[in-house]
Amino acid sequence: MPIMASRSKKTRAAPFGVGFFAFGERASLFTKLEESRRAVRKDMEAANRDKKQKGSEENVGTSLFHRRLAQRMLPDPQEEMKFLLHRMVVIGRISPELADKRDLGGHYEKLSQHLQRRYQADAFTGLLLLYPSHVMHIVESSSDVLVSVLRDLKDMQTCPHSALIVEPRVLVVSHDLRSRLFQEWSYKVLDLPATTLSDRNRNREPTEKMVTGALKQILKLGSHLLNGRKDSSVSPESLLDQVPELIVPQDVLAQLLEREELLTPQQYLQTYHSPFNKRITSGHMFGSGCSNTV
Repeated sequence: MPIMASRSKKTRAAPFGVGFFAFGERASLFTKLEESRRAVRKDMEAANRDKKQKGSEENVGTSLFHRRLAQRMLPDPQEEMKFLLHRMVVIGRISPELADKRDLGGHYEKLSQHLQRRYQADAFTGLLLLYPSHVMHIVESSSDVLVSVLRDLKDMQTCPHSALIVEPRVLVVSHDLRSRLFQEWSYKVLDLPATTLSDRNRNREPTEKMVTGALKQILKLGSHLLNGRKDSSVSPESLLDQVPELIVPQDVLAQLLEREELLTPQQYLQTYHSPFNKRITSGHMFGSGCSNTV
C-alpha cells in the first residue's frame, strides 16, 4: 500500500507540472504582445508629436501665406479673424428724371440697412456724393457686399426709365485693406459749380493718370473726415464744407465716364465674379486628319 500511494502521488503531480508550464508560456506570450503594443503606441505618439510640431512651425510663419494670415488676426485671440476689407468707388450720372437727389440717398440708405442685416459681420461704411448731375459712391465692406451693390446697379440699367443712376462705371476697387477711411455710411448733396475743361485739353489726360488723381483726392478726403471725427462737436457735413478742394470735380467725373477702359457694373461682374466653365464643342486633336472635329 505505501508503494501504491507513492505511485499515485507521482501520477497526480505530472499533470500539474504540464499545466503550469503551459500557463507560463501563455503568460510570456501575453507579456511580449503587450510590449509590442506599447512600442507601436510610442511610435505613433512620436509621429503625432512630430506632425504637430511641423504644423505649429508652419503656423508660426514658414510661408508667405501663413504670415499674411497671421497679420489679419485680431490682437484678442478669443475673437474671430477679421473679414477681408475692400473699397470700391463707383461713378455715374444722376438720372435727369430724378426730381429730388435725396431719393437716391434714401435708396442707398435702405440698401445699406438691408445688406447690414444680411451680412451682419460685414459693416457697410462709405460716402455717397451727389453732384448737380453726377454721383460718386465710395463703399467699404466685404466682397459679398460690394458685389451686391454692383448687382443693384446692374439691375437699374435693365429698367432705364426707373433707373436712379445712368451709365455707371467702376472707377477703382482696392483689396485687402488694413483699415477703414469711413466709420459710417452717409451721403451729401453738393452744391458746387461745375468747372468745364476746354475741348482741346479734354482728351489729352491719360485715363490712368486721371484715375490716380481722383483716388488721391478720395484718400485725402477720407483721412480728413477720419481725423475730424475726433472732435465730436463737428458734423460730417461741415467737415466736407471745409475742404472743397479735396472733392473730385464734376467735370473730371464726366470725362471718366467717357473712357471705355472703365468697366460697367455688368462687365465687372462678368469678368471677376462669373464662373469660368466654357464648353468646348469642337477642336482639333494632334494627329487627327479632320481639322474641324476632335
